[in-house]
Amino acid sequence: MNSLGIYEKALPKKTDWIEKLDLADQLGFNFVEMSIDESDQRQSRLDWNLQERLKVREAIENSPVDIPTLMLSGNRRFPLGSADQKTRQHGVWMIKRAVDLAVDLGIRLIQLAGYDVYYEQKTLTSRELFLRNLKEVVDYAASKKIILAIETMDDPFIDSIQKIRHIKTMIRSPYLEAYPDLGNINAWPENNLPEDLENGIDIVSAVHLKDTLNATNDFPGKFKNVSFGQGDVDFYGALLTLKRLGYSGSYTIEMWSEDSDNPLDEVKKAKDFFNDLFEKVGIKQEELKHA
Repeated sequence: MNSLGIYEKALPKKTDWIEKLDLADQLGFNFVEMSIDESDQRQSRLDWNLQERLKVREAIENSPVDIPTLMLSGNRRFPLGSADQKTRQHGVWMIKRAVDLAVDLGIRLIQLAGYDVYYEQKTLTSRELFLRNLKEVVDYAASKKIILAIETMDDPFIDSIQKIRHIKTMIRSPYLEAYPDLGNINAWPENNLPEDLENGIDIVSAVHLKDTLNATNDFPGKFKNVSFGQGDVDFYGALLTLKRLGYSGSYTIEMWSEDSDNPLDEVKKAKDFFNDLFEKVGIKQEELKHA
């Protein structure tokens, strides 16, 4: 059994958490993945007061749909390896505040964006600063029993599970894991997706389902807004591999339809795409609680 979730940014933007969870339930998902991205609006969630946190917690408790994971992509704006000390410090603060929020909401896993820096030039120093600050936030998360899972990115700094495994040789903690994005791994020509999954399955805590277009010598790749089945990811083969490896964690469909004209239609289409694949591969979605 594998739980199947939907990324918050796939659902209509102007909905509260009661509505988001209800829509996810109607669409046949087990959970919603919360987003704290680069925007001030979503980053303000880190400053929710107790009443605001309890309101979301109450919505979860009254819904058959959970919020077990949080995607913290906001560190792209405030990276741990930034040359600017205040930016680095704010990035560390963000992750610690996200851990505290996760504790209050019952979230168990935070996905970290695997960038040393994004808008700055990469250097040996940016790498070292990233690792030092990552160690600090992993220790904090461990003290709160929250897993931090680094996503394989649209960036060569961390684009494979094996690069995350190497980081784990330096930061030895069961609270630091990998969150592979099948599309991102597949898009880089130096990667072999099934081998990366085979060699790293023991540190995989969750999986993102996203289609991409492969990077080549004269094309940088396309890592967002590629319709499922229109990209280069062989989802059938990748899911067969994960099935053989005995992966029983969660899958999250990652898509950005919240501002589109018909977001629910787009989500239904994506859900049907993976329903068909799951049936062919022999993956059974976790039973819906309302059923």
